[in-house]
Amino acid sequence: MCFDIKTNLETQLKRAIPKYSDQTIDLFDKFKNQIPRNYHHVSGFSHPKMIIYTNENPYSPTLSNWGMIPFWIKDEKQADSIRTKTLNARGETIFEKPSFRKAAKSNRCVIHIDGYYEHHHFNGKTYPFFIFRKDQHSLSIAGLWDEWINKKTGELFNSFSIITTKANQLMQKIHNNPKLPEGRMPVIINNEEEDQWLKAENKNDCLKFISPFKNHLLTAYNVGKLRGKHAIGNTAEAHQRITYKELSNF
Repeated sequence: MCFDIKTNLETQLKRAIPKYSDQTIDLFDKFKNQIPRNYHHVSGFSHPKMIIYTNENPYSPTLSNWGMIPFWIKDEKQADSIRTKTLNARGETIFEKPSFRKAAKSNRCVIHIDGYYEHHHFNGKTYPFFIFRKDQHSLSIAGLWDEWINKKTGELFNSFSIITTKANQLMQKIHNNPKLPEGRMPVIINNEEEDQWLKAENKNDCLKFISPFKNHLLTAYNVGKLRGKHAIGNTAEAHQRITYKELSNF
C-alpha cells in the first residue's frame, strides 16, 4: 500500500528540468502557487495536487490529483466515492479491474517522491516508518492517470493512482497489517527505466515492471504519529527519526 508520501517541488520537477534547463525559474514560478513547496507528509486521502509525467507528455510536468477518477464516471458524487478507492492500483490486476484497465493500456505515468510512509503493527498498536533510498535519490513511482469531465461544470479533471506490488523483504517486515493477506509496496522503477514504462506497448511490457524494488537499495526508520489527534502534520518533524522502545528488537 502507499497512502502517505514525502516530496517537494524540486523533486517533482526533476524529470522536466534537464529538458527545460533554460526555463527552470519559470517552471518553479508556474507551480509554486499551485502546490506546496514541501509535502513533508501528505496523505492520499486528502487528494493532494501533485506533478506527474504521462506517456502523452513524458517530460512536461502535469498537475494532477491523487485518487484516480476514471473517464466513465457519471457525476460528482460518484467521483468523490471512487477516488478514495483508487489511491492505489494493485499491479497484478490493473488490466482486469474496470477502474484501471483502460488506463493500464494507454495512460501510464511517473511520480517522483523522496520517500513514503508505512505503518507497522505490534501488540495492537501501529508504528509509522519512513522508507527511502539509501543513496538519498528520489523514488520514481509507476502510476496510472485519467481525465474526467465534470458534466455539471465542464471542468476537465486530471487524476492519478499509484501502482503497488508485493513487498520486498524490508517491506514484508514493516507492512504487516493483520487484516491484509500480504505486505505491499509501491512499484518503484529505476530512473533509466522511466521511458520504458511510459512507452510500454503492450500488457507484457507493462507487467514486467510490477515487481518488488531491490531490497538493498532501500532503508527505513521510525517517525512520529502521522494520524489521529497526535499527528505531526505537514511539517519537517514528520520525517524526523524517533525511537520506540517497544520496537528495540525490530
